[in-house]
Amino acid sequence: MPLTLPPLNALRAFEAAARSGGYVAAAEELGISAAAVSQHVRRLEEFLGKKVFIRLNNRVVLTDAGQALYEGVGAALQMISDTTEQQMLRRSRARLVVSCIGSLAERWLLPRLAGYARAHPGFRFDLRVEADPVDFARHDIDLRLAYDPGQYPDQARAALAHDRVLPLCSPGWLARNPGVEGMAQVAAEDLLHTSWGPDFGSLPSWPGWFAEVGLPAPPLSAQGFQSGSSALVLDMAREGLGVALGQALLAEDDLAAGRLVALSDVSLPLGHAYGLVWPHARARKRHLAGLVEWLQATASG
Repeated sequence: MPLTLPPLNALRAFEAAARSGGYVAAAEELGISAAAVSQHVRRLEEFLGKKVFIRLNNRVVLTDAGQALYEGVGAALQMISDTTEQQMLRRSRARLVVSCIGSLAERWLLPRLAGYARAHPGFRFDLRVEADPVDFARHDIDLRLAYDPGQYPDQARAALAHDRVLPLCSPGWLARNPGVEGMAQVAAEDLLHTSWGPDFGSLPSWPGWFAEVGLPAPPLSAQGFQSGSSALVLDMAREGLGVALGQALLAEDDLAAGRLVALSDVSLPLGHAYGLVWPHARARKRHLAGLVEWLQATASG
C-alpha cells in the first residue's frame, strides 16, 4: 500500500513552527524566510483540509487538529533525524563484518586487525568466529578468512598463506630436558597433539612427521596433552608442557619473540591454503580492499 504523505518540506516547517511557537523562529532554524514558513504551513493546511495554527500577533497556537498532528509528526521526524545521524556516523566510521575460522581468529587475525585499525582511526570491525562454510548474505558478512577458499567459488577470493606445521617448544622446556638435542630424544609423553576437527581437510600428525624424517614414531598409546584447537596446542607448548607440531603461521610472533623455538626445520603442509573471500557486490565497500591488501602483506612478511 503506498504511503499517504503530505509535502515533507511543509511538514518540516510546521514541526519547527509548532516547537518554537512562531514563524520567525522556525525560519531562523530552517534557513528560510518567515513568509516561506507561512507558505509551507498554508500548503499543509490545504493538503489536510484543516487549520493547524491560530495566529496571535507574532506567535502561533496549535489548533486541536494541529496538536494531534504535532504529537505524531514530532516523534516521527525525531526518529528520522536519529536514524540519519546513526547512518552518517556509520559512514564516517566504516565498519566491516569480518568472519574467521576459529584457529586463526585470536592468535593471528586479531593483532593484524588491530594494527589496521590503529593505522585507520575511522575503521571499525565486527569479528565473528565460525566454521566454514558461512552464508555471506544471511549473516551480512563482508570478509571471510577461510581454510580452503575454493569452497566459495561464487565469491571474490585472494590468497593468504599455505601454512605448515613443525616441532615447536618453549626455551623453558628445553632447559628442563637437557638431554634433548633433537626430536629423536623427545619422549612420547612430551608430544602435544592437535585434534584438527571439522575445519580442516587434512590431519598433519606426529606419525606423519616422524615418517617424513625417517624416524620411528612413538607409540600413540603414550600420548601426551591434546587439544581440539591448534592455537591452544601452541599455548601448551609456550607454557612448557611439551613439544607441539605447531602451525608456523600461528607461531610467527612467538618465534620472533623467542617464546617458542623450533626443534627441526622439517615441516608438513596443511592440506589447503588459507584465503580471503568476499562477495563481489561488496568489493567497493570502504576499507575492504585496503584490509585485504594489509592482511596479505602481513601474511607474507
